Amino acid sequence: MDLRRRLLACLGALLLVLLMVTLLITLVSLRNDVVTEIAASERLAKVLLDASKVGTDLPPVEAARRMDAILHGGPLRHLSISADAAPALKQSWLAALLGIDASASALQKVRIGDQTLYIAPNPGSEIEERWSDTVRLCVTLLIFSGTTLLVVWWSADRALTPVRDLEAGLQRLAGGDSEARLPPFALREFAQVAIAIDELAAALATARDAQRHLSRQLIRVQEDERRTLALELHDEMGQTLTAIGVTAAYLGRNAGQLGEQRIAECAQDLRRDVRTSGDQLRSMLKRLRPHGLDGPDLASALRELLDSWQQREAGIVFTLAMPTQLPALAENAGLVLYRVVQEGLTNVVKHSAARHCSVKIDFDAELLKLQIGDDGCGMAPDRGLDGSGLLGIKERLLMVGGHLELMPGPLAMPGLHLEICLPLKKQYRLEMQ
Repeated sequence: MDLRRRLLACLGALLLVLLMVTLLITLVSLRNDVVTEIAASERLAKVLLDASKVGTDLPPVEAARRMDAILHGGPLRHLSISADAAPALKQSWLAALLGIDASASALQKVRIGDQTLYIAPNPGSEIEERWSDTVRLCVTLLIFSGTTLLVVWWSADRALTPVRDLEAGLQRLAGGDSEARLPPFALREFAQVAIAIDELAAALATARDAQRHLSRQLIRVQEDERRTLALELHDEMGQTLTAIGVTAAYLGRNAGQLGEQRIAECAQDLRRDVRTSGDQLRSMLKRLRPHGLDGPDLASALRELLDSWQQREAGIVFTLAMPTQLPALAENAGLVLYRVVQEGLTNVVKHSAARHCSVKIDFDAELLKLQIGDDGCGMAPDRGLDGSGLLGIKERLLMVGGHLELMPGPLAMPGLHLEICLPLKKQYRLEMQ
């Protein structure tokens, strides 16, 4: 059962009960009114009958006393009977407030024997009857309103109990738990929310696992980079610097004995070794962070990157298709684009067993699109973004507002194809417009 049906059932049951109570009160009031009307009619008939029996042979004082006893023996409804005209026309304050006037023209005189009776309409009894009905109606409405408020409060409190359970489950997720540990819910809406929270918990656990995997991978990459850098410094620059040191020491020891020709040869060796050392240093710096990635030199850096892979003779033919000049990217987006291409080509060389690899870049007023495709073996269907550097590519793109898509390639290149989209700078979009 959903929340709407439960609330509708509770309020419907409440209204049915209150309707039955109102009907019962109305029936009881009707019975009392009928009994009172019958008693008043009998009383009127008895008054007239007893008044007619008062004998004419009685002294006036005794006759007046008996008539007074007859008239005051019980209340009448809607009529007032008195031996004097003034009491018969007496009105209640509520009748005067309502503007009801029982004037003297409505007063009737009835001669019974030697007695004269004054009969006048009496609105007081009807006012009392209506007043009693109004009081009963107000009491019924108060009971109805109070009961409705109590039922609504109870229903709302009962309906919001699952909300507190959902809140507790979300707090457990925020605290680092892998599961929300939600109880089963009877209402359909809360059951659907619980299913969504469980899916969110599963996605959050997957994201946390991916984050831990990425952190471990980052540490491993950093250590590999440091080890590679240390080996290059030792094997390449170390040897060059050693050669420079040996040449300088040779000149220092034999400075007074060497001829001009020999000194010139040593100076030439020193220049060659210094130039080699500078080339090695620039190569290392380019791998660590290429220069000019946030400006017009980005296209040149990408061409040099593909040329360097082509020169390594990996058995793969690399092709690059892009405009001669790339648009301005957001801050650090150029470095991300370069690293994505670098990581994508590394994955192709390591994992694809491809013969050809193509890199294509184009752009419009909003986005820059990068496509990297190969004709290799592709990626297993059950393998996600947790390996081959794809997770690192995705994380880099998220930092600059980009996104990654994997798709199968055309028949000419049926391997894995990556499509990357990067947003362009707002200034460039305005210039395009």
